[in-house]
Amino acid sequence: MSIVEERIFCPSTGEIGLLRSYTVIRMQLSFRKRNRLSVPQPSTLLELNPGEEAILDRLDLPDEIARRLMELGFLPGQRISLGGAAPGGDPRVYRIDGSEVALRLETAARLHLRAGASLPENNCR
Repeated sequence: MSIVEERIFCPSTGEIGLLRSYTVIRMQLSFRKRNRLSVPQPSTLLELNPGEEAILDRLDLPDEIARRLMELGFLPGQRISLGGAAPGGDPRVYRIDGSEVALRLETAARLHLRAGASLPENNCR
C-alpha cells in the first residue's frame, strides 16, 4: 500500500500545489487448482489412519531412542501400518517388517513419513 500525491506547478506564482492524493493498493493473487478427490497424506506416524500403509522417511528423535527403534525395524524406507491402539488411544500399535510394536503418541509424532507415500494396505503377503 502506498500513498500517491500528484502536485502541480503554477508558473505565474511559482508555487507547487497539491492536485490530488490517493492510495494505491497492490495485491497479487495466486490460485492453485486442487484435486477435490485427493486425500491429505499423513506426514508422521501419528497421522496414519487404520488401513493405511506408509513408508518411513526419518526419525526425529535423540540418538539412543532412534537407535533402539531402528533395532526394532523402524528403518527409513520400511513400510509401516497402524495395527491398533489402546482403549484411550495411547499407545498405538504399528506393524513393521512382520512385527507389531507399541509406540506412545509423542514418539509416533516424531517419526516422519515420505511425502505422498501413503499406500493402501497390502493384505496379499
